[in-house]
Amino acid sequence: MKDYSLGLYEKAMPSGMSFKEMLHMTARCGFDRMEISVDESDGRLSRLDWTQNQINELGILSNDLGVPIKTMCLSGHRRFPFGSHNPKIRERSMDIMKKAVDFSAKIGVAIIQLAGYDVYYEDADDTTVAFFEENLALATAYAAKTGVILAFETMETPFMDTVTKAMKYVEKINSPYLGVYPDIGNLKNAAVLYSSDLIEDIKTGNGHTFAAHLKETQPGVYRDMNFGTGHTEYDPCIETLWNMGVRMFTGEFWYDGKRDAEQVITSASAFLREKIEQATETVSS
Repeated sequence: MKDYSLGLYEKAMPSGMSFKEMLHMTARCGFDRMEISVDESDGRLSRLDWTQNQINELGILSNDLGVPIKTMCLSGHRRFPFGSHNPKIRERSMDIMKKAVDFSAKIGVAIIQLAGYDVYYEDADDTTVAFFEENLALATAYAAKTGVILAFETMETPFMDTVTKAMKYVEKINSPYLGVYPDIGNLKNAAVLYSSDLIEDIKTGNGHTFAAHLKETQPGVYRDMNFGTGHTEYDPCIETLWNMGVRMFTGEFWYDGKRDAEQVITSASAFLREKIEQATETVSS
């Protein structure tokens, strides 16, 4: 049995596939689990309004196929952020948060990855930061009563593009149910941007990092790259995360609509497993 879990980001597969098809493809292409996406689209947000029977059906399907759904990428807050100036948007942001926690508790998702934005489509200011903190505290308290963990993704915008910045809010809230789920590709871009130490930044999340996104980037480019073609530093990042006790990794990439999805996903699995296992050997030796 492997000492780690490698998840596949749902959007690496063609849109329009059924959950049964996606779960089958996840396993067939060499991944251990699937990360469900609840993004800002109406279609994916509507999942949070599923009936108990619909949730049960997905849980049973996941169980029967042996492909767990243990993490959720909740990027719907980009459209409906905690820190919005608009009280109706803030209300919607908390509605999404509570429904995401409830959905996760029912289906067995252990970690919800939060987008680290106070606002995205609005201008940020002290007010948006204050609203963000206020609603983050409420969200964490709500998650705590269900046992679901919330963990920040490190983003492509200055508000939270490093683990150090994410930890500022983790420490303010001071709850075992709030931590970090960083994206090592985004972190590499931030390290180049700020001329900072990537590994030292990752270490600031020691004891509060629950999982990690593995993604390819290059300066100014944050998505839609093939693994191995950018500047993401897989080996030292994974080794550091491993030493911190992280054992859940997720390959984050997107289906481009052009190439054979199964071939691309299988190649990604092989690439990422090689990187993780090299890091494991380094630590063990």
